[in-house]
Amino acid sequence: MHLYATELVGAEAYDAQEHFVGRVRELFIEPADQPNRISHFLLSRGRFQPLLARYDQIAAVVPGTRKLSPRFGATIRLNCSERELTLYTPNEAWLAVRKDLLDQQIIDTQGRKVVRVNDVDLSEQKTNGNVELRLTQVDVGLPGAVRRLLQGVVAPGFIRKLQNPLPQKTIRWEFVNLIEPDPLRRVKLRITHEKLEDLHPADLAEMMEDISAAERQGIIASLDEETAAAVLAELDERLTTQIVEKLDPEKAADILEEMAPDAAADVLGDLPKETSEELLEEMPGHEASEVRGLLAFDENTAGGMMNPEFVFVGETATRDEVLQWMRLQDINVDQLDTIVLLDGNARFSGTVPVSRLLLADPDQRMLELKTEPLIGVPGNADEQDVFDLFDKYNLRMLTVTNSEGRPIGTITVDDVVSRLVKK
Repeated sequence: MHLYATELVGAEAYDAQEHFVGRVRELFIEPADQPNRISHFLLSRGRFQPLLARYDQIAAVVPGTRKLSPRFGATIRLNCSERELTLYTPNEAWLAVRKDLLDQQIIDTQGRKVVRVNDVDLSEQKTNGNVELRLTQVDVGLPGAVRRLLQGVVAPGFIRKLQNPLPQKTIRWEFVNLIEPDPLRRVKLRITHEKLEDLHPADLAEMMEDISAAERQGIIASLDEETAAAVLAELDERLTTQIVEKLDPEKAADILEEMAPDAAADVLGDLPKETSEELLEEMPGHEASEVRGLLAFDENTAGGMMNPEFVFVGETATRDEVLQWMRLQDINVDQLDTIVLLDGNARFSGTVPVSRLLLADPDQRMLELKTEPLIGVPGNADEQDVFDLFDKYNLRMLTVTNSEGRPIGTITVDDVVSRLVKK
């Protein structure tokens, strides 16, 4: 049988002796036990203390079917007497359907968007002589909104008849990720963000712009450092700054360590100096040194745009030697597009696209594969000069050099696009 949470809120409950026990005011899920089972029903009874009925004390749930009067709603029948029920005491480890789900924002991980819950769909499952209700999906469409609006005003049968022709818009429960900003309660509820970690960082960043600051903070704090770093790199600079400022310094430093040095420098450059220094002190020496080097450049120069982590090899190396060496390195292959070449004096002497490298003969030397002309910029070059070079030569990567002509970093086309978009 198909039921809705809105139909159960306000339902009358009777015990095994047909005595009226109270009305349903809340439905609870115990995520640590069963993530989708209604584990407890909160029954209010006027001036008396509310009672709790467990899932295994429910004999039947009868939906309201009358089409004329709104008074005849759903009915819950217990398989025990009222004396066997327990008094209600709040439990933060329970998920309250009415309080925590209805009208709340959730993340639809399949649709990659933030939506608001209008109602919750429940299915009936008979087990050991009693009836269990399982949460199957959440309603984020018009039917759920109509039920919420008319419940208690119009007869249940008429509401069901009215909603039938309306377009359905639901999300299966397994694709729902709750937004719980309180880290302590999130732990009690056993809410994880594993589903979010499977999303593309750009999608997650876009969704996070639609939720509150506290909710953003809660999500970032619960993600693993690598995912959090990727998401922060996609977020608006203002939001990134707000999030990092409020994070525990150790957690913030761990996230910054996972970011590309240029992205980490951009974040730290927008923070107050004392905060920036505190986070740099928390970071490992090598990573902190790289970021400090970038912060020494004006953000609107080539040095302020570059990433000091890049692949460089000697120009006399062969194609096979380079490939064998690269296999032993910790390289982000998804971002690898071009290899920088050094001459015998460790000066910048050219670049080789990875596509050209892969198609070369095993014994071909890198010197034979490099592109022409030789294009590089000094670290103090203005960002407009960088934009012009990318446009003129249709570049995918540009090498930044120091005063001695040695490469100190590279600027990729996505760095340029990000800068242009923000302008």
